Order: sequence, then C-alpha cells, then structure tokens
Amino acid sequence: MPINLYLFLENLLFFFIATLFIVVVNWGWKQAKPYTLPLPFPDWYKVWFGSVQLLGGLLPLIVMLLWGVLWGDRSVLTVLGWYFIVLGLQIISETVTLRQLQNVVWVMVPYIYLPYRFWQLYEGLTLLDSKSELVWVRYLLIFELVLWIVNYAIDVSQLPRLFRWELESNDVS
Repeated sequence: MPINLYLFLENLLFFFIATLFIVVVNWGWKQAKPYTLPLPFPDWYKVWFGSVQLLGGLLPLIVMLLWGVLWGDRSVLTVLGWYFIVLGLQIISETVTLRQLQNVVWVMVPYIYLPYRFWQLYEGLTLLDSKSELVWVRYLLIFELVLWIVNYAIDVSQLPRLFRWELESNDVS
C-alpha cells in the first residue's frame, strides 16, 4: 500500500475514533453546567504555552517548508504534513468543545490527541530514510517527541486547576 494512502487511512481512523469518543463523552456530560476556563492563567503557563506553539508549530513548519517544499524531499513533506493535519484537527476539536459545546470534555481533547502525536513522531522517525541529509529532520522529530511528552506531563499537572479542585488549608488554629 502506498505510504500516503496508509497514513491517510491511519489518521482518518484515529480522527474518527477520537471524534466518536468526544461525542459519546459529551453526551454523557450533557447535563453538566457549562465549562469555562479558569482564568487568569499563571505567568509560567503563558510562557510554556507560547514556547510549545513556537517549538511545536513554527519550528516544524520551517523544517517542512525547507526540506519538504523548497528542497523537495517528499518523505519530510509526508511526515510533517500529516503532523500538521492532525494538529489542526486537535485545535478544531478543542475550539468546538470549549466554545460550542462549552463542556468539560474540552479537558480530554489533548489527552486523546497527544499520545497519537507521540505515535506520529515515532512513526515519522521510522519512515524517514537514514540519509545523512535528513539527520537534522530526525533530530527535530526526536526533539518534538520530547517536547510533546513534557507538554503532556504539564497538562496532567494542571488537571486540579482545570477542574477547580479546592486545596485544603492546613491551618492548625
């Protein structure tokens, strides 16, 4: 099977399963009161979020445009093209669940999409030839994998804040 057809079917299947899961969970939470983001965000989180956008979005875009478009390496274009398509679908899913559905299911969207992104990046490493001119692209994929894993850990650490869990006071008055 041609790699582009394989990746199309793989990503389509993931998107279908992820969307179905979001729809089912949203239905289960339809009686919950509308969800809003707990604001303001901590200053460190704003810096981290901006860093992830630059390093997880702009940096791979530059690499895709240079190696994939300008220098014509179709394997780089294929790997990073699907990376951006699924990243775009995640952003759309987050926007719809937060703004349209206004449901707590929004919190789950990154936990569905990020593990798949780990898979995409790992799969991209296996799909890229071990040609010496692609070594920097392979380093980028490894860097992106580490970046998104760290981002996942930070997202998990924010669950209490996102769900507005109260902290107990240890006052011994």
